[in-house]
Amino acid sequence: MFLWLKSYLPRGLYGRAALILLLPVVTLQLVVSVVFIQRHFEGVSRQMSRDLAREIRLVLNDPALAVPLDLKLREVTSGEVPKADQRRWYDFSGLVVVRTLRDAVPGIERTLLPDDNDVTLYLRDGDRQVEMAFPRRRASPTNAHQLFVNMMVFGVLMTVIAFLYLRNQLRPIKRLAAAAEAFGRGRSVPYSPAGAVEVRAAGGAFLDMRNRIERHIEQRTLMLSGVSHDLRTPLTRLRLGVSMLDDDDRAPLERDVEEMQELIDTFLDFARGDSQAGVAELVDPAAFVAGLVEDAQRAGKRVTLREIEGHGEVMLKPGAMRRAIENLVGNAVRYGTHCEVSVALTDRSLRFRVEDDGPGIAPEQRGDALRPFVRLDPARNQDKGSGVGLGLAIAADIARAHGGVLRLGESAALGGLRADIVIAR
Repeated sequence: MFLWLKSYLPRGLYGRAALILLLPVVTLQLVVSVVFIQRHFEGVSRQMSRDLAREIRLVLNDPALAVPLDLKLREVTSGEVPKADQRRWYDFSGLVVVRTLRDAVPGIERTLLPDDNDVTLYLRDGDRQVEMAFPRRRASPTNAHQLFVNMMVFGVLMTVIAFLYLRNQLRPIKRLAAAAEAFGRGRSVPYSPAGAVEVRAAGGAFLDMRNRIERHIEQRTLMLSGVSHDLRTPLTRLRLGVSMLDDDDRAPLERDVEEMQELIDTFLDFARGDSQAGVAELVDPAAFVAGLVEDAQRAGKRVTLREIEGHGEVMLKPGAMRRAIENLVGNAVRYGTHCEVSVALTDRSLRFRVEDDGPGIAPEQRGDALRPFVRLDPARNQDKGSGVGLGLAIAADIARAHGGVLRLGESAALGGLRADIVIAR
């Protein structure tokens, strides 16, 4: 029912808390102000003006009563009568005074309310014109603005105090969100629960979850280290046995052993999470990619650095990110003849892009290509080389460890595959 309001509401926690705090205060002040204006400005001013109108009529009938009633009366000529009424635009009680006096006293031609102290009336009484002056306090209450001043001063004061208290209550929530976001990006930052009981409970649950995940990763790493040792021992014996065969029989078996070794090493790296290991540090993406491209060119790969957009430093795990981009570059030069690398840094995101001129991957198969041990042999040229199906999976895993994503698409420049690692800043 109120979905249309979402686009106008603040999205941040501070903004919504401030709205919850200010909306009732402002609404209450508006309601009190309206009631006060109706009851005080209008009601009291109308009553005082009616009483004053009776005195004005008495003075018009008997001018000798002007002095006892604190009214100044004198006759004027037509030339002395102003051409229009006078009232300040913000004088709301003056509107009530003018309207009440005109209704209660016949013959009023002009009403002057130049300030908060004096009121002057010009009346026609038969054949004569008179000027009648009296203090403003006779027609409306004085210092009526004091209520508004007090409301504004104390309203602002209490709002500031409440906002300071609210900020202290929201700070632990923001710290918890920052710690959770950092852990989701593969960084473990110091965090201790603080704040209200509910926030402390959420913080304690987060610490328990983080500790369990870290223990699980540690146990898995230790287990896979043992598996790695157990697998390499028979492979070494097998390699020694193959080396004793004749050359014609030895070559294909050695290729099989090397392929098995590569498969085991890649799988263990992926399973141990070595692709996510390392400490995040400030890295210049432009220099980082330029160095990576130079290393690839020295290795004989046809890789060029196309463009660099933006300048600055971001928090990255250099080793893991290098592994991810090298996997993408390796796939690009394996299945294509040329590879281009670019980087774009904005205020909101960092994007590494690797493009090739190979056959690409069909849109319906791009999701499967990111899964471990999936090799799209019909889509990619198998004659160009064979992998174990973990290159894109490791790159996607590293992107997720940095809080980003790996996206596959079609290269508009080269016509082959386009792989983007996009990381939110």
